[in-house]
Amino acid sequence: MNLPLQPDNKVRITSLLDEAYACRTNNLKRSTQLAQQALALSRELDDVALIAKSLSHAALFAMILGQYEHALTMSADAIQLYETLEDDKGIADAKYNIAGVYYKTNNYHLGLVNLVDCINTYRKYNDYHNLARSHKSLGTVYEYFGDEKNAIQTYEDSIVAAKQAGDLNLESNAYNPLSGIYLKKHDMETAMDLIEKAIAMKVQTGDIRGLAFSYYGRGKVYTAQKRFEKAEEDLKASVNIHLEMGETLGLGMAYHKLASLYVEMGQLSQAKEILKKGLDYSTEYHLSMVKFKCYHLFYEIYKLENDPVSSLNYLELYLKERESVINAQTLKVIENYDLINKMEALKKEAQLQLEKAEIIEKKNLAEQAAIVKQEFLSTMSHEIRTPLNAIITIATLLGDKVDPEEQELINALRFASNSLLLLINDILDFTKLEAGKTNLEMRPANFKQLLDNIKKTYDSLAREKGIQLNLVLDDAIAESYEIDENKIAQILGNLVTNAIKFTYFGQVNIVVERLNSADFEDVLLFKVNDTGVGIAACHLHDIFESFSQPQSITTRKQGGSGLGLAIVKKLVNLHGSGIEVKSTEGIGSTFYFELKLKRADKPTKVFAKYSDSLQGRTVLLAEDNVINAMVISKLLSNWKITVELAKNGLEALEKSKQKTFDFILMDIHMPDMDGFEATKLIISETDNPNRKTPIYALTADVTAEYQNEHHSHFSGFLRKPIELNKLYDALMSIIPA
Repeated sequence: MNLPLQPDNKVRITSLLDEAYACRTNNLKRSTQLAQQALALSRELDDVALIAKSLSHAALFAMILGQYEHALTMSADAIQLYETLEDDKGIADAKYNIAGVYYKTNNYHLGLVNLVDCINTYRKYNDYHNLARSHKSLGTVYEYFGDEKNAIQTYEDSIVAAKQAGDLNLESNAYNPLSGIYLKKHDMETAMDLIEKAIAMKVQTGDIRGLAFSYYGRGKVYTAQKRFEKAEEDLKASVNIHLEMGETLGLGMAYHKLASLYVEMGQLSQAKEILKKGLDYSTEYHLSMVKFKCYHLFYEIYKLENDPVSSLNYLELYLKERESVINAQTLKVIENYDLINKMEALKKEAQLQLEKAEIIEKKNLAEQAAIVKQEFLSTMSHEIRTPLNAIITIATLLGDKVDPEEQELINALRFASNSLLLLINDILDFTKLEAGKTNLEMRPANFKQLLDNIKKTYDSLAREKGIQLNLVLDDAIAESYEIDENKIAQILGNLVTNAIKFTYFGQVNIVVERLNSADFEDVLLFKVNDTGVGIAACHLHDIFESFSQPQSITTRKQGGSGLGLAIVKKLVNLHGSGIEVKSTEGIGSTFYFELKLKRADKPTKVFAKYSDSLQGRTVLLAEDNVINAMVISKLLSNWKITVELAKNGLEALEKSKQKTFDFILMDIHMPDMDGFEATKLIISETDNPNRKTPIYALTADVTAEYQNEHHSHFSGFLRKPIELNKLYDALMSIIPA
């Protein structure tokens, strides 16, 4: 035979095998012919994978037809080829055929062992089609052992897998034996429901061979219901289909059950005639389970006919056959019964592995989401805070240089830009808190002065609304404590602005009391109360959630990010405490929390006014934004610092090689080369004169501060918009005394 091009042959062989498998349900002879044709073509093509697959398919059809030796030989050959290909799924397919031969004869324990191996492999590949087949066969083995509990569970596992595979035939295959088990339990209603469902599916899919097993199952139910005519009709239909299809096990079972029906009907001669066919057939095809059942039925028939000699003869044959099959198998199963328990353990382990995989997938998705979120925040903070830096700094520089009329406009500009900055900071601070990137920086501070400054900060806001802002301090509180001033100011600032926002007459009070004292620590109670609109009880549980603003009290006049109280809650939690609220609609609200603070001596640091100490110093400023570069240069020139400008990281690197600077201010997000990379190269080049020069990250991207891999490269991080005091203090801190 001259074959055409190889790719065409491979497609043709695969097509033959697919067709052979598909028509196994209604034409086993054609399935066998197609598999043999595919095998011949595969061998001529010398394609190992296709030879192995053809052998495995041919073995499956031989096993169904009762050609057991032939099936075992071809399966063994297929396994040998699959092993050279390291194809464990192919090996499992061949083992399934071997298991079918064993459990249909008298080697149930070997059927069990092979099926366990198959299920383990198929589960690894989520091969639900073959899992359904294997579970159904394993259920049959359990039934042979009399283990109905495991049989039911395994049949149900088969149904689940079949549904996942979307295969009605496989689903109905498991309903057949399940119906039989419920029949043994005398639950005829469930048994009939299951078998009718199976028949409907078989008719729908056109599975003729499977329909024969379903008719057999319904015939058993009809027999139990004493509906003998219906039972005979179904069992005869089952026999005829099995004869036509060449199904060995099914035919042996149908002969035995039809003979049992005739015994029930009192037609003993007819029963013996059919039973002899069943016995001869089960002997020829080594169907041991069917064989000893036939012996037992002969024993009962001859006992009914008062023929003690024949009855005793068949009883002895039955006991001998049963002992050789069941007892021998029982010993084998006892030796291998740990496999049955292992099956359950493997199932649980597989479920755990699946859950673990789902957890890992969720974790990966969460990490990806966090990266996207951080990238967005990085871009947002940089893009918004960069122009804000120019606006606020210019307003600051112009503040002392304009006439009173223009001063009013400057103040309005500063107020609007600061409001926008506060809104952005809320979002960024909340994100840092959620990511666990915020820590307390506890230092000795003048506590009473801090509270007074907070009160003064919001005094004008309260006066604009015609309400009074009061600060009420317990005489027992200390002058100074170790605190994080910024965090305390942020907590109280958010609470006070909220209180002012929702109060239209009356007052807002900041109250601090000392509850108790021990050693060097005081427990202080902080309260912010108001005479505002109050909060409905139904909203009190969620006001501390992010982006929460109760609609009942919020109008377009209030605005805000909806993050203020969420930030307050997280900051109070950061101190190891919790915040509570009491509120009555129309009367007002009180927010309160307790903090344990360590008393401290009055801080000795004196904040000097700007001096000429920076005069004559040189700064390399790397900044790509022209306006910001101009503004920062102007600001530094006010302190008599000489500024050299680089418009990107690459230019900053080149300028750093030319001369030594006193400081370098490095923007992070720049074209050509970012600030991280430029700084890394400056400090790593041994011949760079600025490798030990203090470098400050000057950035509008607040996420840059907690990128740990770059943190050690910088002397510090300075946020945009620039806070003049922080910039001045940073530069002064590295000048020798």
